[in-house]
Amino acid sequence: MSIAVVIPALDEATALPATLAALGDAAEIVVADGGSRDATVRIATDAGATVVTARGRAAQQNAGAAATTAPILLFLHADTRLPVGWADEVRRLLADDRVALAAFRLAIDGATPAERLIAAGANLRSRTWGVPYGDQALALRRTTFDALGGFPDQPIMEDWALARAARRRGLIALSHLAVTTSPRRWRRLGPVRTLLVNQAMLLGARLGISYERLSAFYRKPR
Repeated sequence: MSIAVVIPALDEATALPATLAALGDAAEIVVADGGSRDATVRIATDAGATVVTARGRAAQQNAGAAATTAPILLFLHADTRLPVGWADEVRRLLADDRVALAAFRLAIDGATPAERLIAAGANLRSRTWGVPYGDQALALRRTTFDALGGFPDQPIMEDWALARAARRRGLIALSHLAVTTSPRRWRRLGPVRTLLVNQAMLLGARLGISYERLSAFYRKPR
């Protein structure tokens, strides 16, 4: 089964080339641009990707999916590289009809000891609770994606919401292979503060705080 890769991007000219270079087996590649002011769109076009535009990551990913026809969709962050053999692994995991969504283990590029602990915690959470995040490359059948209504229209945590919705429909499969993602978000605030912010977001979502308020909190300058 062919696989379409959808990459939401906003000013990702630095990270995008390596991400695109790892996609040798993708039948379709769509970069869903959110209004980049750098060379993101040119880089995507030069690499042969289709470019669509939308605002907000949920809308970007839904627009990207709508621009593809492959029976399997994989949503990939622009600063995350897929491992060798990723396409066969996605097909293997989704060959089980009980699996609603598949994802990869997380590795952080050039990880410090603290970042390795963070990645290990993310992998344990994904395996135990069945809720991988978007930086783990979420893959699902188009039929499942359509049945779920795509990514929910919310300004943040759309990946978490999609994974939770998929978990209600079937199994969540976690690959033994790992994607490699940029350390930049952990290094901007430091691993401890970033972890605390992320946990506060999860708690807020579970308490029913609006995603608009959570988004404002997450993007507040620190």
